[in-house]
Amino acid sequence: MSKESEFYKKLKVSLIETTTFPTKYMFKFIIPSSDEKFKEIETIFDNLGAVISSKPSKTGKYTSLTILVKMESADTIILKYQEVSKVEGVISL
Repeated sequence: MSKESEFYKKLKVSLIETTTFPTKYMFKFIIPSSDEKFKEIETIFDNLGAVISSKPSKTGKYTSLTILVKMESADTIILKYQEVSKVEGVISL
């Protein structure tokens, strides 16, 4: 089993044990400062009623994103992490 699939398996167990669904879930990412990257992330959370806030780093090279969105299950959370992980340069926190 790959490290990535092991990570998602542990995350799912943790979410199921500690969270009552549906719930407001907070995603945090660091992206290279770029309108293109921001729009890619924004599109992934489009039509979900997500509240996205951003904060540039001191140097302006990176941007921190906080996304608060109602999620229906541990599986939907993991799917969003997997979609975002395909965006080049994104760091999930």
